[in-house]
Amino acid sequence: MRTPLFLLAGLLLLAASMLLGKLFSSNYPGATYAATLMFVMCWLGISSANLWVGVAKAGYTLNEEIPIFLLIFGVPTIVAVILKWRFF
Repeated sequence: MRTPLFLLAGLLLLAASMLLGKLFSSNYPGATYAATLMFVMCWLGISSANLWVGVAKAGYTLNEEIPIFLLIFGVPTIVAVILKWRFF
């Protein structure tokens, strides 16, 4: 249940980042690029924190947590790159 919630949170954070990038793009042409980059860096930190919690607190091994980390980090990041590439 935790993984779908993290994916939803990542997609909502992506939507907020893209909205801010679009709002500021009239004054700053590179705003959507900056918003995408900031989202990816922020999401990497959040995903890494989730990985650390899974290993240090929940008792999973690193080998068990790496696929979950890649899923949680990868899906919103790939969606962000595709959105930036196709629409912005």
